[in-house]
Amino acid sequence: MINILISGIFGHMGRNVAELVDADKDTKLLCGVDLKAGESYGAPVYASFKDVTEKADAVIDFSSAANLKNVLGYAKRTGCSVVLAATDYTDDDLKAIEQASQEIAVFKTANLSVGVNLLQKLVKEAAAFLGDAFDVEIVERHHNLKKDAPSGTAYMLAESVNEAFGQQKHYVYGRSGMVGARDKKEIGIHAVRGGTIVGEHEVMFAGEDEIVTISHSARSKKVFAAGAVTAAKFVAGKPAGKYDMHDVIG
Repeated sequence: MINILISGIFGHMGRNVAELVDADKDTKLLCGVDLKAGESYGAPVYASFKDVTEKADAVIDFSSAANLKNVLGYAKRTGCSVVLAATDYTDDDLKAIEQASQEIAVFKTANLSVGVNLLQKLVKEAAAFLGDAFDVEIVERHHNLKKDAPSGTAYMLAESVNEAFGQQKHYVYGRSGMVGARDKKEIGIHAVRGGTIVGEHEVMFAGEDEIVTISHSARSKKVFAAGAVTAAKFVAGKPAGKYDMHDVIG
């Protein structure tokens, strides 16, 4: 049985994770950390990591990048693994994650959906096969409350494409005005915001008289919660290092 601590347990994603942990025969909700510690969730919920007395096998963090120091501090103190599912990490945060991975197992990916990570693999293969004869454009769509643009997943997909071209491409974010003919070394990245769209990513390869499109659509945020639980089960007990969804798929 894998004992899981959920950071940000009373957030929308935290609740989804808790439900899936309860339903999974291999995992147990050990405790949670959330500013709303007064609420009950069938397991202890603490307002701060410094109050946690239990030792988890893995932490799933869906709180915020601002909480990273506390999450990593607890994980290093107890020797447990950690799944980082927050966004908007700064350069300093990424350095801290890199340093922590020398001591503990750290699972971090731009997108926890298994389908999106398969998409990443497929677009890299398509880019390598189709080559410069096809122009690459990436369109991502999200709900109207999402604050960052383009999405981290859009960047992840662009990087996968660029790897196939030896990092020779540059990114263009949207287009406006008299921009001239398209540069063959461009990868266009476009962000759409509206309604309650959970998350859609489309990579279009446009060639002479034909278009190849590879896409993924998330219909519920539960796909990300499910990915987080899968990641926690995978990374629990692993030696120190950095892991991502490609390790799981592999």
